[in-house]
Amino acid sequence: MTSPAPERPASAYYSASVQTFLLENPDQLLGKLTRAHAHDLEETQRRAWEQEIEILKGTLRGIAGWIYLEFDVPRLGSRIDGVVISGPAIFPIEFKCGEQSYHTNDYNQAWDYALDLKNFHLASHDAPILPILLATEATHSDTAWQPPYPDGVRPPRRCRPDDLNRILDEGLAFADGPPLDGEKWGKAPYQPTPTIIEAARALYANHTVEAISRNDAGARNLRVTSGAVEDIIERTRTNREKAIVFVTGVPGAGKTLVGLNVATKRRDLGDARAVFLSGNGPLVAVLREALVRDELARSRAHIRKGTVQQRVKPFIQNVHNFRDEGIRNPDAPYDHVVIFDEAQRAWNLQKTATFMKQRKGVADFSQSEPEFLISYLDRHRDWAVVICLVGGGQEINTGEAGISAWLDAVGEKFSSWRVYISPDLTDSEYAAATALQALAQNRAIAEDSRLHLATSMRSFRSEKVSAFVKAVLDCDSDSARQLLRDVSVQYPIAITRDLTRAKSWVRERARGSERYGLVASSQAQRLKPHAIDVRVNVDPIQWFLNDRNDTRSSYYLEDAATEFQIQGLELDWICVSWDADLRRTRAGWHYRSFRGDSWIQVHKEDRRRYLLNAYRVLLTRARQGMVIFVPPGDKADRTRSPEYYDETYAYLSGLGITEA
Repeated sequence: MTSPAPERPASAYYSASVQTFLLENPDQLLGKLTRAHAHDLEETQRRAWEQEIEILKGTLRGIAGWIYLEFDVPRLGSRIDGVVISGPAIFPIEFKCGEQSYHTNDYNQAWDYALDLKNFHLASHDAPILPILLATEATHSDTAWQPPYPDGVRPPRRCRPDDLNRILDEGLAFADGPPLDGEKWGKAPYQPTPTIIEAARALYANHTVEAISRNDAGARNLRVTSGAVEDIIERTRTNREKAIVFVTGVPGAGKTLVGLNVATKRRDLGDARAVFLSGNGPLVAVLREALVRDELARSRAHIRKGTVQQRVKPFIQNVHNFRDEGIRNPDAPYDHVVIFDEAQRAWNLQKTATFMKQRKGVADFSQSEPEFLISYLDRHRDWAVVICLVGGGQEINTGEAGISAWLDAVGEKFSSWRVYISPDLTDSEYAAATALQALAQNRAIAEDSRLHLATSMRSFRSEKVSAFVKAVLDCDSDSARQLLRDVSVQYPIAITRDLTRAKSWVRERARGSERYGLVASSQAQRLKPHAIDVRVNVDPIQWFLNDRNDTRSSYYLEDAATEFQIQGLELDWICVSWDADLRRTRAGWHYRSFRGDSWIQVHKEDRRRYLLNAYRVLLTRARQGMVIFVPPGDKADRTRSPEYYDETYAYLSGLGITEA
């Protein structure tokens, strides 16, 4: 007698041994799927499930193992139609009911599911994964499985229903390794590291940060930091106080994710609602558009894009628009909790005053942006919380005040505000030590270690990428070499003097919908002979969100995004183009700006810092790997003399970076 199917794990609508599945009544199976479905069941979905059940029942005979239907993939905001676990192998199956053809987007979807399991599902890390794209009306299947990639994932195999059993058998013949326990497999931790776009979509769709983040020490730190911020908000609200909170973190550690998590949790809490603000215009534009497109795609009713845009707009705002509202309106803002992403990039007094005079007609504006924004929240008579998300070494533009401007404003003008800081705020990269010392002379400062995110999660293949980049830019060759040995095991880094080869390198490594793109410093003025013109105004929405068929998208590798378009965002694979604006010499870095027909030495320390930080931003944008293109130069062109580039190439390749 067959044992009853085990209780469905939270990760899937249905889970059972293949034997149990084959014995179950199709109507009962359909009922279980329907009950697990959280939304109204559309007739098209019901018919698709009926067809999938019929196909699987007819083709799984003789296959031992376990089956999952509608297996949850939170990072991608979707579910895998079916997963068969048999022997050592994992077969994710994507059904396309009613389709006669195999479409590229569907093929990439099957790729994405397989890669997501490999990278983020603990029980799938070491197992062979063989994805299948099944079109129910197709007349042919792929003739054979393609060879696996080094990580053990094979390209998806296109399949018509009648060939599924044979294709599974052929896949099992290739699969090596210990057999998997199908039931335990489904209960294994899922530990994703989403891009900021994926995270915003998932959080806005009411997923929790726990559901879309890893479960190791770094991700626990993410949840701990979010919890610490929530604790401070509630304490401040209960005590009717005002507080400013400084959250620090290494590049890619999830500072923005913490802010988005707090904002989404509080978007419906009335006067305790939080608003997420950023002075990063491209980031705001891309996240807003991503949320709008996602909600339109998920909506089951006809809805105007403008209606969705009005819903999303209050959730993520440009800090400058928020500031301007405070100038126009003498009242306190509606929001009591305000989250400032990349707070170190707020404007100093000079830039704010100049902008107000020239653009707003305010002749005597006397506050820096941090001071005014705190004063705007200080209009609340009861309570308010300002949360500053702080990145070190990320200032890339003239007039960015750094975090000291926030500390100075609190110390000089807002004596009643409580101050909570990460102990790492004293580190040199935040340039806040002097301001902290001055503030501590007349104010109690509460240090909370939970307010620092120490582990980079952007480069999920290696947490040491940001440390490697820092060592490279600090000219610490010994540390860079050692870090590169650790990093390159999981995170390939290559170098080349040939741009065509660099583009091929990223194309060859990207699978499914993994995104790749070309980046360069905004001062890289002499890459134009290589058809890279940083003066072209890249639209970040099209560059980051459009598909590979759109010439404006990053996939085309035609338009290079600069540090201004890409800061705060990321791609899977990146081609970094290195011009003569930042040159390595025996004496260290030389800083140049191209003016007219020649390179001019940069003397001002702040502009040097901005240029170095621009390359820091570019070199830390890739999640899975990068190739660095250093031009060969041209002896016939004095603006591109080979000597401007050769030492940079020699320095980077001398660290052990391999040739592409």
